[in-house]
Amino acid sequence: MVNYLKNAHCSCGKIHSADIYEVVTGPNAIDRLGEFVSYFGAKNPFLLADTNTFAAAGDKVRGVLERNGIPYSAYIFPQEHLEPDEAAVGSAVMHFDTTCDLIIAIGSGVVNDIGKILSNITGKKYIVIATAPSMDGYASATSSMSMDGLKVSLPSRCADVIIGDTEILKNTPAHMLKAGLGDILAKYVSIAEWRIAHIITGEYYCEQVAQLIRETLKRCVEHAEGLLKREEKAVEAVFEGLVVSGIAMAYAGVSRPASGVEHYFSHIWDMRGLEFGTNTDLHGIQCAMATLQAVKLYERVKKMTPDAPAARAYVDRFSYEDWKTALRKFLGNSAKTMILQEEREQKYNKATHPARLEKIITNWENILQVLHEELPTYEQLADILNTVGISADLETIGVDSETAKMTFRATKDIRDKYVLSRLAWDLGVLDELCDLL
Repeated sequence: MVNYLKNAHCSCGKIHSADIYEVVTGPNAIDRLGEFVSYFGAKNPFLLADTNTFAAAGDKVRGVLERNGIPYSAYIFPQEHLEPDEAAVGSAVMHFDTTCDLIIAIGSGVVNDIGKILSNITGKKYIVIATAPSMDGYASATSSMSMDGLKVSLPSRCADVIIGDTEILKNTPAHMLKAGLGDILAKYVSIAEWRIAHIITGEYYCEQVAQLIRETLKRCVEHAEGLLKREEKAVEAVFEGLVVSGIAMAYAGVSRPASGVEHYFSHIWDMRGLEFGTNTDLHGIQCAMATLQAVKLYERVKKMTPDAPAARAYVDRFSYEDWKTALRKFLGNSAKTMILQEEREQKYNKATHPARLEKIITNWENILQVLHEELPTYEQLADILNTVGISADLETIGVDSETAKMTFRATKDIRDKYVLSRLAWDLGVLDELCDLL
C-alpha cells in the first residue's frame, strides 16, 4: 500500500487521522481475512453482498472463513441492479442477524456504502472485501445515497480494514476498471477548485492532503495504458488511488480533495435517472466525461478578464424565482431539497455578491495560476480517456447539449460548495460557458 500519514500534525493546523486499522493490497490479500476477524475478537461475522459481488468473491471469502473455523451469517441482495436508497438500507437492517459481531461487505460502491451505514447503525466493526477498483468510497466515512430523490452524502462509518486482492480486482469488468480511473481523473478538478475556494471564500485548505492526491493521480495516469490489459501494477495503482482519495477526505474532514463540479454533473444525471428514467452510466465514467467538460470550460475561463460592471448587471438581472421553476422542471421532486438548501445557504443573496466579486478580481492572477498548475489541457485529458476507451462525447451516455447546459447550471445547487458554476455565476459568465457545452 502506498504511504500515507496517520494521526499526523500538519502545518494546516489539523491533526490528520483516518479511522482505518489496515489497508491490504496485492495478490491473495484475502487470505489475511481470518487474521483480522480474530484481531477484532469476532465469533460470528455477517456477510453482506449482492448477486454480482458474491459471484466475484463470495466463494473465496467463505473459503477463508471455513478454513479458519469461523461460522457466519449472510445476506445477498437479490436485485441485479442494487440502488443506493432507503429500501436497500432498510433491507440490510432487517436481514441483519443481531447475534453477529462483525460486518464483512463483499463489493464496491453500493454494497460498501450500505455496509458502512449498517456498521454505523449497529456499532459493529467493518471489513470490506473490494471486488472492483471503481469508486473512491472505500476509505471514506460517508455513504453516497439517494434520499428523497436527491443524491446525498450521509455520515456513516469508515471501514476498519480494506482488502484489495488484485487476483479479484484484475477480473473486474472492463467498464468498472474504466470507472475507477475516471473517478481518479476527477481529482484534477477537485484540487483546483479546493484551492480556488480557499482563495475566494477562505475555505480550509491543506497542501499536504492535496499533494497526496496529486501523487496518486500521477501514478494512475502513468499506468493507464496497462489498465485494460489487467496489469497488476495498473489495477493496484487505481485501487490504491481510490483508497487514498477516501483517506484524503478523512484527513480534510470534507469531500473537497476528491470531488468538485465534475462529481455534481454525475450526481445530477443520476438524479434525473431516478426521476425520469433517463440513461445513466457508472459514476466514475460520468465523472471522467464531466471532468473533460470542466477542463474545457476552465480553458475558456483562463482567457477571460473579469468585468465587474457586467458581473453586477448579470446578478441584478438574475431571478431566483425563475430559476426555481427551471430546476423543478429539470429535476422534478429532487429540486425540492435543493430549494430548501438555498434557504440556509443563501448563495444567491445579491447583497453578498459584491464582496466575493471583489475577492475574485483582486486574486484573479492567483486563480489563473491555480488553473495552470493543477489542470491538464483538454487534449491531454482526452488522450488519457481515449487510452482506456472512455468517450469524450456526452451523447454516448444519453446527454444532449441542452441537458449538459442545464446540468452545469444546476451544479450550483447540489451542495454548499464553491465550484466552477458558482464562480461563473459570480463573474456573470454562466451563459457564455454554457454555450460551450
